[in-house]
Amino acid sequence: MPSEKAEFTARGLSVGDRVRALREARGMTRAVLAGLCGRGPDWLKKIETGERELDSYTLLLRLAAALQLTDLSALTGEESVTQPVPLGRLNHPAMPDIWAAVMMRGLAGDTPQASNGVPDVAELRGRVDQTWRLWHTSRRNRTEVGALLPALIRDAEAASRNLDGAERRAALVALSDTYRLVGQATAYVAPAELAWVVADRALAAAQQADDPVAIAAAAWNMGNILRETSYPEEALRTVTEAADLLRPLLDDTTQERRGVYGALQLHAAVTCAREGREGDAWRHWDEGERVARSLPDTYVHPSTVFGRANVDFHAVSVATDLRTSGRALSLADTIDPDTMPSTERRARLWVEIARGHLQRGDATAALHVMQRAHAVNTETVRYTPAARTATADLWRRAPRALRTEASELASAVGVAVA
Repeated sequence: MPSEKAEFTARGLSVGDRVRALREARGMTRAVLAGLCGRGPDWLKKIETGERELDSYTLLLRLAAALQLTDLSALTGEESVTQPVPLGRLNHPAMPDIWAAVMMRGLAGDTPQASNGVPDVAELRGRVDQTWRLWHTSRRNRTEVGALLPALIRDAEAASRNLDGAERRAALVALSDTYRLVGQATAYVAPAELAWVVADRALAAAQQADDPVAIAAAAWNMGNILRETSYPEEALRTVTEAADLLRPLLDDTTQERRGVYGALQLHAAVTCAREGREGDAWRHWDEGERVARSLPDTYVHPSTVFGRANVDFHAVSVATDLRTSGRALSLADTIDPDTMPSTERRARLWVEIARGHLQRGDATAALHVMQRAHAVNTETVRYTPAARTATADLWRRAPRALRTEASELASAVGVAVA
């Protein structure tokens, strides 16, 4: 019996043709398959007829899992590249301990394991800030931050439940920031239920603290979860409402408020770009750029890394997502990546540049850039779907003289090639 891969890749079908053929072979209606992906039948009809391009890695995984496929290339048609379907997520060794800390918290105000009493809130705040810095500076940020998160979660939970008054509000903000970091560190490796729990707890803690900046930052985090799980309209509404909350507070001298507000605008810009809404995407980017001009050139928000450099980086992302690769690469030529202190964000910029080269059919340049991304932050490339997809695409497109290098990159990233 031919494999699912051989059966549907040998025909030269489009992605939409393959989805329809696989769906019909399993006797599934459009309504059923679309529902399993959290979408409507009209969306699936557009995919199958080619009216809408299926360029979301998350939705490809959802469709593959719903169709009971074991190899994503049965949908993509990449005959030489094996891409297992990991039930919608990748794996990381830090996840069991993080899962336990998040999902097994007690109902009473437990004492943290790492101390003899309730943590000092100033010390807790310092630990949260230090862990965010580690996230942005380590080449192995998921592993190193993941090792610290379980104790940090337990201590922040204990402080928020056992302190009173202003100290409790400060502890709640620290708890919200901790859960936002959990969301970043476990993106694409956490079970869906954990991602939603973490995002909701970050927002709930910020709301209990009644802190507008913390609420807006938690909304930025929630928007990330919504967008990456293919709810772009809800993501855009969430960050827009948060921006509306902060806008009346921007006239004071608090840089953090403007930093979070700017990050929300950049989030909206990318969300619109991924939906092909060019005018809205650049409108939000312009607003983010306006905010950056109101801040010192050296300003960088500690968690979202909003600032001059990140605005420029997002211009490349917006242009790439709009598939205007010429503009993306021209913008990239004007950027000095080293002005960005976050290795995680620098690696993602190089991935965006690689995507731009791939859109133009230049696999040689894309390979060089992806190697740079991997050198800057190994785990960002290994655990980011866009980077993994680009790596697999590179292996398929690389010239014969570079096939060995492309294979080595694929192996380092964990993308199986046949």
